[in-house]
Amino acid sequence: MNLYALIQSRFPSDRSKPCLMLPDGRAVSYAMLEQGVGRAAAKLRADGVKPGDRVAAQVEKSVGTLMLYLATLQVGAIYAPLNTAYTDAELDYFIADLEPRLTIRDIRPFAGASHAFEPDFVITPREAGDTAAIIYTSGTTGRSKGAMLSHGNLASNAEALIQTWGYTADDVLLHALPIFHVHGLFISLHCALMTGSPMIWLAKFDDAEVIAQLPRATVMMGVPTFYTRLLANPDFTREAASHMRVFISGSAPLLEGTFAEFEARTGQRILERYGMSEAIIITSNPLEGDRVPGSVGLPLPGVELRIAGDEVGVIEIKGPSVFSGYWRNPEKTAEEFTPDGFFKTGDVGRRDADGRVWITGRAKDLIISGGYNVYPKEIELVLDALPGVTESAVIGVPHPDFGEGVVAVVIGAGVESALIAAAREKLAAFKTPKRVLFVDELPRNAMGKVQKNLLRERYRDMFKT
Repeated sequence: MNLYALIQSRFPSDRSKPCLMLPDGRAVSYAMLEQGVGRAAAKLRADGVKPGDRVAAQVEKSVGTLMLYLATLQVGAIYAPLNTAYTDAELDYFIADLEPRLTIRDIRPFAGASHAFEPDFVITPREAGDTAAIIYTSGTTGRSKGAMLSHGNLASNAEALIQTWGYTADDVLLHALPIFHVHGLFISLHCALMTGSPMIWLAKFDDAEVIAQLPRATVMMGVPTFYTRLLANPDFTREAASHMRVFISGSAPLLEGTFAEFEARTGQRILERYGMSEAIIITSNPLEGDRVPGSVGLPLPGVELRIAGDEVGVIEIKGPSVFSGYWRNPEKTAEEFTPDGFFKTGDVGRRDADGRVWITGRAKDLIISGGYNVYPKEIELVLDALPGVTESAVIGVPHPDFGEGVVAVVIGAGVESALIAAAREKLAAFKTPKRVLFVDELPRNAMGKVQKNLLRERYRDMFKT
């Protein structure tokens, strides 16, 4: 049950078909990919990489990086992609934690050396439960933890996504995501590779380049920032998007305003889904049927999902794509699973009468003000609908009277007192922000998620007397 064996079995029988189409007009065929993976596998084995060894890769997105990932699977080793933005000090922590057999920080020497090898096509047998990859969580509280994803986890999630999104060999994926994260590395790549379809391979997101390539594509997967940048470009028209079958968004919440503006501009509704490093994709809005703005849709086939506690509570999940645990951290693993085997996602949400899932926020972002529970998402929805507000992030900071005071950090223009008054018309007093702060931008991680931990730290002393 080696994932690469499954992926390779889905390559087109005519290996001359394109796998990667580059912006300069060149293409990498499935035959070229297969040969390159074989050479990279031979190089890994020559470097002493054995089944179960870790291969750490802090490298830029490239054809060689894709070959390295697949070759690591082929030889039965564990692939550990690391964000290219990590500093040397941060990297030291990951290397000490992983103890990799091999660490690659520049793909070019590795790719160049692998050309000297004859392709090695031997695939090391693996069990479905064997670890295929370790993905480090974003680490908003404490040190990042390595989520162990197995060959079976990745295979089952890919199969479910292909079914849910109606992915076929006729699709062409516009791939503009980084590949050190589950979104670009597993969700996007596996859908294409396991249907033997081509990808338009962009080194990074550039709105003008994406618009130029859209007529060749049928599917795009992106973070909300991709869609706001497209909407800011006047060349992104209904005609430019007319060839597309589906636009998919994830990794961070999609604002309802973005959803509505996108539909007005293109006539298409963005398909929002919900996932995390520990379980890949958990829910998705439907391909056929209503995509409800603000909802992340229904659980994927095979996923059990429940809400712990009352009507609103922590989302707990069980299913074939849920990871086995955190690398070398059995205590944290035990903490995060219930006695009956459900993983506690840390996301707070609810399910409506149709079974759709709505995310309220992160459990750690819950604000307790004057003894009352305050969910930031509810306040953000009110603020984001006000004139002059582009986006808001609501946090709780220490307050001498209330324990925590509700603070809104807003991108946009306006008068603080007027926004507070307008919010008070829709919200109870204990939910209404005590302060509204205007900023030019919100701190985000590589996948576009607002880093509220940084905001809490930045403003933690504002109510001190």
